[in-house]
Amino acid sequence: MSLADTGPGTGLPGFRAGAEGPAADAGWTDRPARKGFFTDTSICIGCKACEVACKEWNGVPQDGLFELLGSSYDNTGALGASTWRHVAFVEQRKPLGGQRTGVTDLGMPAFDKPGAVADPDERTDFRWLMSSDVCKHCTNAACLDVCPTGALFRTEFGTVVVQPDVCNGCGYCVPACPYGVIERREGDAAHVPNVGVAQKCTLCYDRLREDQTPACAKACPTESIQFGDLDELRQRADRRVAALHEQGVMDARLYGNDPDDGVGGAGAFFLLLDEPETYGLPPDPVVTTADLPSMWRRAGLAAAGLLAAAAVAFVGRSR
Repeated sequence: MSLADTGPGTGLPGFRAGAEGPAADAGWTDRPARKGFFTDTSICIGCKACEVACKEWNGVPQDGLFELLGSSYDNTGALGASTWRHVAFVEQRKPLGGQRTGVTDLGMPAFDKPGAVADPDERTDFRWLMSSDVCKHCTNAACLDVCPTGALFRTEFGTVVVQPDVCNGCGYCVPACPYGVIERREGDAAHVPNVGVAQKCTLCYDRLREDQTPACAKACPTESIQFGDLDELRQRADRRVAALHEQGVMDARLYGNDPDDGVGGAGAFFLLLDEPETYGLPPDPVVTTADLPSMWRRAGLAAAGLLAAAAVAFVGRSR
């Protein structure tokens, strides 16, 4: 088992990473600092360069190219086996913090340039929330815990990667993920690679081994997706939230950065401008294998009780 049992002060029962981090628990001795993503959604412009770069580098087949959802500019909908990066578009009738707002009467069509007549200080009470979602590479990863073949493994960088040639397609990892990230790929095996195999973001493991930045972060034009040592990213994120609060954006908060949360902290965490549910994220995710040790103990006690009852019945009958 790559994760240690819980001990005093760990907060949750079940499997938990040790003090030296998940890579150490997985047996890596000569390991670099843990790597991860910090996604600052306050500067995401929804360009989807990250989605395209991810697909191009990793050979992920297209999905959503011709399937418009009809509900927003988002044409992929959610993370999945063929969507390792997903840019969400959330429309809200709510201004950003610190902005002056007002509803402008557009009136009849005119020949003036937009904004030439209207008061430039007035803004509509409407905003876009855009966020590039990705696998969280949890410290305590349930998908890894339940994999029966070892197809999912913990890398020296602390990330979680699927080996498609080892995966048997059992799908145990799919319901185990508290974020609904990992899925088995569907499609025509003659044209789509790895059909029936669990797939998700690898944090560009092949690029990390060559000391390169993951493709999505490399392509992001606003540096909304930031890559680096996880500890340094957490410090950077704290400073960014403090700066936004000073600017009046009081809704800014971090998601997935707390090492004491239900998954032991995420390797890919986010700065959000609203509640997690607004972005389709669970508000309080918990590793689904947290109760496995106690469940096995109870199952063992139940089995022992049945055996004892059978033995008593057999002895009583023999008399």
